[in-house]
Amino acid sequence: MTQRPDHDLAFLLRYENIAWYDEATATVRILDRRIYPVRTEFVSCQSHQEVALAIKNMVTQSYGPYTAAAMGMALAARECQGQSSEEQLSHLLAAATTLSTARPTTTKQMRRITERQIALAQKALTRGENRLDLLLKQEAIRLLDEKYLAIERQGEYLVDLFPQQGAVMTQCYADTVIGMMLRACRRQKKDITFYCPETRPFYQGSRLTASVICDMDFPVCVISDNMPSWTMHEKNIDIFTAASDVITGDCHVINKVGTFQIALAANYFGIPFYCTGDPDPEHPTCADIKIEERDPEEVLSSLGKKHTMPGVKAYYPAFDITPPEFVTAVVSTRGVFKPNELAKFWQE
Repeated sequence: MTQRPDHDLAFLLRYENIAWYDEATATVRILDRRIYPVRTEFVSCQSHQEVALAIKNMVTQSYGPYTAAAMGMALAARECQGQSSEEQLSHLLAAATTLSTARPTTTKQMRRITERQIALAQKALTRGENRLDLLLKQEAIRLLDEKYLAIERQGEYLVDLFPQQGAVMTQCYADTVIGMMLRACRRQKKDITFYCPETRPFYQGSRLTASVICDMDFPVCVISDNMPSWTMHEKNIDIFTAASDVITGDCHVINKVGTFQIALAANYFGIPFYCTGDPDPEHPTCADIKIEERDPEEVLSSLGKKHTMPGVKAYYPAFDITPPEFVTAVVSTRGVFKPNELAKFWQE
């Protein structure tokens, strides 16, 4: 590989600006996406437990927690360096549980990351290697390489569906998909304006998605979360696209809360909804999906400022579920599939 897959992408998508294990200081440095781009600050985690807490507290979101967990495993390996092989493996297994369960809705997907790190560590311990932290850091980087290269294909598939000139609405922060989508727009010379609902209460749409789009020199317009329907009507939106935290085998899409209502509006106006992601073999249906309910206090304030009267209560589901009848197609790393054809993903 002559250059890393994150070349020419926005600041937010550079590996070191997501989560990075620094062996010199024995810390994991995570860009604080809760405040970017107003301030560019990093949270320095001294232990794998602090990495898990950063994931839980939304210091990083979208695919960021997966990278943080992988780098957190490298830090966990540093914590038990010099102990017996049995003690090191026991410590890493405990760290894997702590990191993968930091957010409940994506636990199964997170476990795939930590289990891969555990398998690598077991082999290394058998060989008598003594710097598991460096080994697991390199594995975390390989995971990023694999993901970026796969999503680069996905970005091409998605942009193939865009008009030559038009308007696209997003939802929340689709992470690498956004960068690869924009890179594909450049290659295909498509002139697209993007509309981003802000995604309260953490404003991922306005702070993260819009920042990446602006950073990569595409026109972008932020709207508040109650504006998508009218914006679709007035701005002639051509396509609605969002990523997914989970896509079930029967094509229910679990994503940032608000996705369902935008999909409903898109359906009303005849606007296609293209969801990006791969179906999850561990979730054939949405029956066992646990929708995370976060601290309602996060709804009662905005960027650290309380804006409600004492005694007012709140409710904060972090995700919602869009049924397959409102999904035009799933844009996966293996191609584009209609909801009733999703089983073909496994046959390709």
